[in-house]
Amino acid sequence: MTVRLQNDGFDPGADLNQFTNLASGSGAVVTFSGLVRDVPGGLKYMEIEHYPAMTQGAIEAIEQQAVDRWNLTASLIIHRHGRLTAGEVIMMVATAAPHRMAAFKAAEFLMDYLKSRAPFWKKEITSSGSEWVAAKQDDEAALRRW
Repeated sequence: MTVRLQNDGFDPGADLNQFTNLASGSGAVVTFSGLVRDVPGGLKYMEIEHYPAMTQGAIEAIEQQAVDRWNLTASLIIHRHGRLTAGEVIMMVATAAPHRMAAFKAAEFLMDYLKSRAPFWKKEITSSGSEWVAAKQDDEAALRRW
């Protein structure tokens, strides 16, 4: 089980290959990679802030919930912080389990948590100014189903 919070970019393909090798004996591996989305008017960049110890602990705790709930054999969460531009990979979740449904559900649970509750603060900077990203009702609704 691994949580990586980092400023630098990463290669999702290389991380997936390494993860899959560690998950031998599992019946399924599921991955999701999120990209920085452009916004109307054009995103100059997004700034992601966090308190490292608080964020690490919160994400490790939710990862442990997923491991316990879906009997995961392995999990990986990577989330970037700092300055990112549209199209850059911002995060990746990988889960491994004996069966595919558990791996899918755990990955979706982790993604919903990261989107709505992980302690990151995101600010979008455009040519017309800057704005903190607020929680969306759809994201909150997705989290409530768990």
